[in-house]
Amino acid sequence: MAEDLWKRTANDLAQMIAAGEVSSLEVVNAHLDRIGEVNGWLNAVTRVLANEARTAAIEADAAVAAGDELGPLHGVPCTVKENVDVSGTATTQGLPAFAELIAPTDAPLVERLRGAGAIPIGRTNLPELGLRVSTDNPLHGLTRNPWHPDRTAGGSSGGEGSAIASGMSPLGLGNDIGGSVRNPAFCCGITSIKPTHGRLPTYSVFEHDQNPALASQVMLTDGPMARSVADLRTAMEVLHGRDPRDPRSVTVPLDGPDTHRRVAVVHNVPGVNCHPSVIDGVWRAASALTDAGWEVVESTPPEMERCSDVWAHLLAADVAVLMEAARPILSEELATVLDDLADRYSKAVMAPHLVHSEIVRLAREWALFFVDHPVVLMPTWTEPPPEHGFDLGGDAIVSLTELLSCITPPNLLGIPSVAVPVGVSDGLPQGVQCIADRWRDDLALAAATDVETALGAITPINPVTT
Repeated sequence: MAEDLWKRTANDLAQMIAAGEVSSLEVVNAHLDRIGEVNGWLNAVTRVLANEARTAAIEADAAVAAGDELGPLHGVPCTVKENVDVSGTATTQGLPAFAELIAPTDAPLVERLRGAGAIPIGRTNLPELGLRVSTDNPLHGLTRNPWHPDRTAGGSSGGEGSAIASGMSPLGLGNDIGGSVRNPAFCCGITSIKPTHGRLPTYSVFEHDQNPALASQVMLTDGPMARSVADLRTAMEVLHGRDPRDPRSVTVPLDGPDTHRRVAVVHNVPGVNCHPSVIDGVWRAASALTDAGWEVVESTPPEMERCSDVWAHLLAADVAVLMEAARPILSEELATVLDDLADRYSKAVMAPHLVHSEIVRLAREWALFFVDHPVVLMPTWTEPPPEHGFDLGGDAIVSLTELLSCITPPNLLGIPSVAVPVGVSDGLPQGVQCIADRWRDDLALAAATDVETALGAITPINPVTT
């Protein structure tokens, strides 16, 4: 049995541990062995917490033997992206300058995972400051995609995507300001949720004397990543709710009132020609929802291109300020791209007051659209995963704008989006997003569950190395 434990979902492992079918120590060791087997090729896990994890697993097994009340993730290993605080380890942000920035305490979500019984076994890779959609940095190097060694694992939570897809971890924590949990989910063939903004608290001890930049305050949220939608739901039940360290966070029930099961399908993305495999994935998901009893209609939410444009202006304003201080610690390649972003979307093109008034206007238009279409099904990326380094270079901002056409509106509007795989095309994963109105994370999860039930999970896999 032990050789199969790394293939199990987090919920399955929790149930097996609670029933005494397997020990937490066996589960943790199986995943540590898996890290040892495949991480040398993928470079997804940057620090292995073997001793701490084994100690916690022994304590978890003692609690089972004593008949103690167990949390929903009791004894289950997890991984955490290196820009989320884990006590006693570095919050590196993928930068050599922060390699020894040791967090004295856990982030709120790590505290909650531990409180539910989960055991952190490793930290995972990300690009510099999380500001790329491909995962590479001067501190830890390149993370590979388990499906193809030359294709991106996505970013910025690319280490999590690669680790979960290859069985090194059943559950992980990332964050998302421009698709950073959904991009790796699409590239690596797993599932993830960008929750409603404010549902999960976000806080780092290193922000205590310097609050996050405005775009982060408005659009950034942490979120869980896994290989099953049911695991996302369990994680959300553990993670959601108010924490005073994040004054934006609120406690809102995960389940909302019943609504009609109608899905708006977006297959013609405004301003972009989607790759045929992307469109095929959307129709596969739409068919699955039809079979599950959803009413599926073709319709597009309002002003998607405007959403992307406003998102870029909001982010670019912060990048322009960031570059004044961060330039000396960033790679030259990334600095060049960020300078281009700041120039193309400067305040001279769109004034800050207009950016924020547009956010409210666009959010209203989408909220009205959701009245008749409670769920929107659309592509994740508009192209299959490109080769490494595609997001650097002179024309990177133009190509990224098209690639992320369906990614950025949920960030700008603060609404939930679940990324879910739907199949494989030419050896690479296909995936879609299920998007719902603010606080209706449950509807996005429900639609994604029906897609997954019909089409099945496509990971974990053994890495393709040639």
